Amino acid sequence: MILSEEIIKEFGVSATKISPLGSGHIHQTFKVESKKNFVLQRVNKNVFTHPKIIASNNRIAYQYLKEHHPDYLFPQALPDQNGNDLFYDEEGFPWRLYPLTENTYTLDEVRSEKEAYEAAKGFGLLTKNLAGVDASLFKPTLDRFHDLTRRYEQFEDALQKAKPEALRAAKKEIAAAKSFNYLVKEYNHLIGEGVLITRIMHNDTKVNNILFDALTHTAACAIDLDTLMPGYFIYDLGDMVRTFVSPVNEEEKDISKVKVRESIYVALLEGYLSEMGDILTKDEKKSIPFSGMMMTYIMALRMLADFLRGNTYYHITYPEQNLVRAKNQFQLLTLLANKK
Repeated sequence: MILSEEIIKEFGVSATKISPLGSGHIHQTFKVESKKNFVLQRVNKNVFTHPKIIASNNRIAYQYLKEHHPDYLFPQALPDQNGNDLFYDEEGFPWRLYPLTENTYTLDEVRSEKEAYEAAKGFGLLTKNLAGVDASLFKPTLDRFHDLTRRYEQFEDALQKAKPEALRAAKKEIAAAKSFNYLVKEYNHLIGEGVLITRIMHNDTKVNNILFDALTHTAACAIDLDTLMPGYFIYDLGDMVRTFVSPVNEEEKDISKVKVRESIYVALLEGYLSEMGDILTKDEKKSIPFSGMMMTYIMALRMLADFLRGNTYYHITYPEQNLVRAKNQFQLLTLLANKK
């Protein structure tokens, strides 16, 4: 494997120390200490097979924001010594370098209403500030990433090809998946009738993709912009609901611990609408309750389908892990559906 010490020189930086940074599972990320501090990252080309699209989307967003919202903090990759946003190593992996945003921190879980409010406000501000950009200039970095119809089709395909023992083990979860099929019809209605407006969305709104200011504890900026691409507001808001409201994540085996924390739910809605309230249409706002259900359903389907396929996509540490994840997410989906 190519060493980060070799790569950093390609960006014209002389490092005094390079150390692993963050808790992400997709890319390899390092903190580079020098006269100025940087973040060096190796992009996982096996997940993001078109990294140049990521670079192009980010560059278009950066240039638009620089012109129309110059005070907005948007992390943009620094060029290598040849002026490229990405440097490709001998193995074909692209690397990129960012300035380190000092005096900030990230969270791996939402612990309070203030954190939920600020994170949601941060994601909302990103979309709001990009409201005037030409969305047609952006291309998908992951094709049909949050397309519920596609995810249900993938589940059906996995179901047809699954081994008998997998079908027996996942009997209850398969039934749950089928019982929520009405959400696919609702999704297709919203898209087909033009209720939802295409905007440039973050598309991966876990709380650890927001940098918080260390002094004010407010959102400084959104990070991990690999999925910055056209989409619908239900994608961002829905994934916040999915990942913020429960006190436990999808790895929790005891589903009795899966809850909908109402105060967190209210806070994240208030935070998001503080920026997006005047941007969303009246019809879009009617689909707010649907957003959390839809995104939770997508993840439940993806995890269940992966279990039925024999665990080929998500990393697991024990054989039933994807089934546990799916069971967890179906429990959250049931609670969200009852709430609606």
